Amino acid sequence: MPKPTKPRGVAVPAIRRLLLDLPNVVEGRYYGMPSFLLNGRFLARFRDGGTVLVLQLATIADRDTLMDLDAEAFFFTEHYRNYPAVLVRLDAVPPSLLTDVITDAWRHVSTLPPARSRKQTTKKRRRRKG
Repeated sequence: MPKPTKPRGVAVPAIRRLLLDLPNVVEGRYYGMPSFLLNGRFLARFRDGGTVLVLQLATIADRDTLMDLDAEAFFFTEHYRNYPAVLVRLDAVPPSLLTDVITDAWRHVSTLPPARSRKQTTKKRRRRKG
């Protein structure tokens, strides 16, 4: 008898709801892209026409673990090679697994200090030069 498979695929509206239901997550812009931010820090964003989710992780090792667990759903591109983030194929990921991964990512980002605004950082750099 074949082993039952878990349902795969999560719709963008369900992911938006999940992200925005987490404490302190808001929609905003990160490097000019519509994103989900937690205390001003990048947490996630959609790409490739809403077929892929980019998700901040704690470590690159976490990404490697996810890719070992489900290479159909989790991957990365050269752009993210040295960055602790994972790309998720929304039509291939089991909903319960994605919920767990997003919750773990939220937990990690929530422990980081709030992001300084880019304007404040720019002003400080200008003062140091002058």
